[in-house]
Amino acid sequence: MQENRLTLEDALATQPGVSAISSGGGSRNEREIFVRGFDRWHVPLSIDGIRVFLPADNRLDYGRFLVPDLAEVQVQKSYVSVINGPGGMGGAINLVTRKPEKPFEGEARLGAEAGNRGDVTGRNGYLSFGTRQESWYAQISYMRRDSDGFYLSRDFAPNPAYPYQDEGLRRDSGTDDSRLNLKFGYTPNATDEYVLSYTRQEGSKSAPYSTRLPVSGFPGSGGGSTQRDWTWPEWDISSLAFYSHTALGTGTLKTRVYYNTFDNILSAWDDASHQVQSLGRAFNSVYDDHSVGASLEYGLTTGAHDLKFATHLRRDVHEETNYARPDHPTLSRIDPSERSIEETLSFAVEDTWRIRDDLRLVAGLSYESAEVKEAKRSSLSTGYAPLSVDALNWQMAVIQEAGNGGEYHASLSSRTAFPTLFHRYSTSFGTMVPNPDLKPERATNFELGYKGDLGPVAVEGALFYSEVRDLIQTIEISSSPTVLSQRQNLAKARYAGFEIAATADLTGTLALQVNYTWLDLSVKDPVTNGARITDIPQHKAYVKLDWQASEKLTLSPSLELYSSRWSDPAIGSGDRNNPIYSNMSGFALANLDGSWQASEQAALYFGIRNLFDRDYAVTEGFPEAGRNFYLTAQMKF
Repeated sequence: MQENRLTLEDALATQPGVSAISSGGGSRNEREIFVRGFDRWHVPLSIDGIRVFLPADNRLDYGRFLVPDLAEVQVQKSYVSVINGPGGMGGAINLVTRKPEKPFEGEARLGAEAGNRGDVTGRNGYLSFGTRQESWYAQISYMRRDSDGFYLSRDFAPNPAYPYQDEGLRRDSGTDDSRLNLKFGYTPNATDEYVLSYTRQEGSKSAPYSTRLPVSGFPGSGGGSTQRDWTWPEWDISSLAFYSHTALGTGTLKTRVYYNTFDNILSAWDDASHQVQSLGRAFNSVYDDHSVGASLEYGLTTGAHDLKFATHLRRDVHEETNYARPDHPTLSRIDPSERSIEETLSFAVEDTWRIRDDLRLVAGLSYESAEVKEAKRSSLSTGYAPLSVDALNWQMAVIQEAGNGGEYHASLSSRTAFPTLFHRYSTSFGTMVPNPDLKPERATNFELGYKGDLGPVAVEGALFYSEVRDLIQTIEISSSPTVLSQRQNLAKARYAGFEIAATADLTGTLALQVNYTWLDLSVKDPVTNGARITDIPQHKAYVKLDWQASEKLTLSPSLELYSSRWSDPAIGSGDRNNPIYSNMSGFALANLDGSWQASEQAALYFGIRNLFDRDYAVTEGFPEAGRNFYLTAQMKF
């Protein structure tokens, strides 16, 4: 909260080993997170240990996930226990919701954001109440953030060839997001807990246009625009879940049962005014998806061994209806709804062998399967034939405790990620040939690291290396009479790197945080010439100084440093087999944050992001926010 990092990707952007795409987000305006180079298809997201999975394509937009109401954001890198379930090929992220600690507690926050012209661009509010009694607790919280978008740097120069984007406010960058959390827990004794929870997120967003391409329907931009005129009036997820922790015999049983929904509307318009849907490219694509799942985990200690057994089952249902040209007086139509069903199953076992008091060996094995029972079935078509794929995963780690309370570790794992329905069957509006026979992608991960104190400095560092095979790449397979592409398991990739983070109390009033990440990413594709991994800088660093200026005032200047990175080819540049990438320049961002603790219950948080109003972009044609300000008032009771 002190740095006004309200969305998940922004909250994790400064963490070592994590890269993020924030404000720009490309033509879909999606915020993304990369954990040591692995993206949303290889790093599962969970809330209180329950997987958030979008059945069609799992295109998680991390900008829709608000974080100020969370107790903790947990990030696992490279090594993810097989007990957690399928998909942890390159890491895992878990959002931990709050639990009350007092008989009655509450919190209220109200915040505002402003651009470098002084105009208020965003408003956010948060309210929570909780109670903890002898054998039960309850928590309710609600947060909303409404943003008109962001202001560009004063150094931004509009493109005279395509003048849709002028100085000032970034057009079509607005968002509106909210989240409701309800939780009730029953704790009959010191070991057992039974929790019923409900989470509802509602979001909507527009998508900014590239400043380097024409915009349809805008004077001076020319005709024949290939940019999308897309908005998302609905991007909503919900989760109703029960989970428990029960002492059973000599061990512990954990259960989770959940029902998740995803309601999404993608609207395509005639032009940038977003007023009419009558042309052939205009539509409303409506998703009505749900997932139902359950997991069981049992752990026990026998002698020097801590054993865990787990099974996970999830059934994903995707239902899609396309409303074509809804504003056309005679050609509007509703296409038959399509339905797809996929079931994912996992069995896992893990043994932690305590060889000595200071030495542990961990080994895990899992079997996972994905069965597509229906694919694109409608009233007019039986769709694609059912299919099933499976994979065996394994991992091992050695953990050595150091005499100073620190810990050395080394790990080796081989994990897979199954293709989504989107990867297998999407036609991408007639430009893609489906490939149901896609195989799982597989990564072999190695890590060597240390965490602990080196004198007065707390240090955490790791060397890591991953070999990825059967990586899914999109290649062009035909250019006449039309250009057609297909996703195939052709590529191999290598992710290597080093990260280090350190914190130190320099004086009684001065503390320092610093971290640095170096990544060396490469991909080998027998078809695509010069294929590159995009959106991730090779060098990334973060430095923050916390100064206790007075008993009530804290000031925290910080610096974010990023080297250059590759950006996806611009529309119309080259082809899929011979892409032309853009090399985005590196940049540095200075920030200043502060807090005023007016009383034990009341506080004021304020700050400036991008202090020197740097004009920069991480995605070609999508400039990021210039200097911006925030102010948040907090009251606890």
